[in-house]
Amino acid sequence: MIPFKDNIPTRTWPVITVAFIVANCAVFLFQITLPKQAYVDSIYLFGAVPSRLTDLSAWLAPGAHNAAVSVFTSMFMHAGWLHLAGNMLYLWIFGNNVEDSMGHVKFVIFYLLCGTAAAAAQVFNVPGSTIPMVGASGAVSGVLGAYLILHPFARVQTLIFIFFFIRVIELPAIFVLLVWFLIQVTNGLTAPPDAVGVAWYAHIGGFVVGLLLIRFFQTRRPVRKAAYW
Repeated sequence: MIPFKDNIPTRTWPVITVAFIVANCAVFLFQITLPKQAYVDSIYLFGAVPSRLTDLSAWLAPGAHNAAVSVFTSMFMHAGWLHLAGNMLYLWIFGNNVEDSMGHVKFVIFYLLCGTAAAAAQVFNVPGSTIPMVGASGAVSGVLGAYLILHPFARVQTLIFIFFFIRVIELPAIFVLLVWFLIQVTNGLTAPPDAVGVAWYAHIGGFVVGLLLIRFFQTRRPVRKAAYW
């Protein structure tokens, strides 16, 4: 199930959403130009490593070696094309309306807070892990949580594929997002604690924090309720 468009218009151009997408793409394009070892080193240096985030001395380290810095830099790095494309697709579909609901400056703060909370959730689950976390997934998960509160019955055009059955249908956002969240929770509960791959608890944490924070950041009422189901 891949959502690719909703029916909720925006009142302002989503400058921050676009800026985040451009920044993530630019960083990834730079990453893939690096020699293999330099690429791996950059992941460990700028990624958020749980064992480093639980080490007090790492919070006092200078420059890029600082644990706090890595929380933010990790949000703009990705492990591959599909990782980047998936995150940017979800950010584009749902981020513009969330940004529209709170304004550009607040959206920057909201996005970074969700990303930080997502990293904290993953660290809480696997505090001793040496596997670096990279990607905008945690912050984007917060955007999804906010969208669920703002536009639960918006119509989302979604690509459905089950074996040879492929079709585009409109689904209510509440269904799309709750199914997505259920997948994260299921995988989070069943995956080995220190498995290499997806940081499921970062997704869960970011989503929940987005749900909770949106009411404090929202300054405009959602638009076009008549377009809902």
